[in-house]
Amino acid sequence: MNEFCSITPDVKLGKGVKLSKFINLYGCEIGDNTKIGAFVEIQKNAKVGQNCKISSHTFICEGVTIENDAFIGHGVTFINDIYPRATNSDGHLQTESDWKVDRTLVKKGASVGSGATILSNVVIGENAIVGAGSVVTRDVPPNVIVAGNPARILRAIKSETTAEVRTNE
Repeated sequence: MNEFCSITPDVKLGKGVKLSKFINLYGCEIGDNTKIGAFVEIQKNAKVGQNCKISSHTFICEGVTIENDAFIGHGVTFINDIYPRATNSDGHLQTESDWKVDRTLVKKGASVGSGATILSNVVIGENAIVGAGSVVTRDVPPNVIVAGNPARILRAIKSETTAEVRTNE
């Protein structure tokens, strides 16, 4: 690639992938025609689909799957551990055997706004929009806009095929 990218040999890059400088990719899969911005890290066993845009300064950890046509804004952080600790019960630094990777799924066509934090064990539904700066703590239904901390449904995204969704207000 180039001197400003760290890409391990086990990375699977699709056709037409566009990579910016200053990225770290290891053990992940990136689908065809996806664009990865500067200062992005994507860890092992993470998957990014086709035709996605991953904006700069984003962290996609192990256990995250992003389906096709998704948008991830600047500085989005995914989390894969609901009980993070530095040390194990013996006081030694934790290793991979001391914890379990929790999964997160971003469905087809979803958009996650800049600065959002996505906790583990959640699904962001098809075509959903997560507002900038939101903290997603539970599943987001398809075709809705959520925002806030914790993220709450603001309204449905209206289309001919989308029924109105009740808000949590």
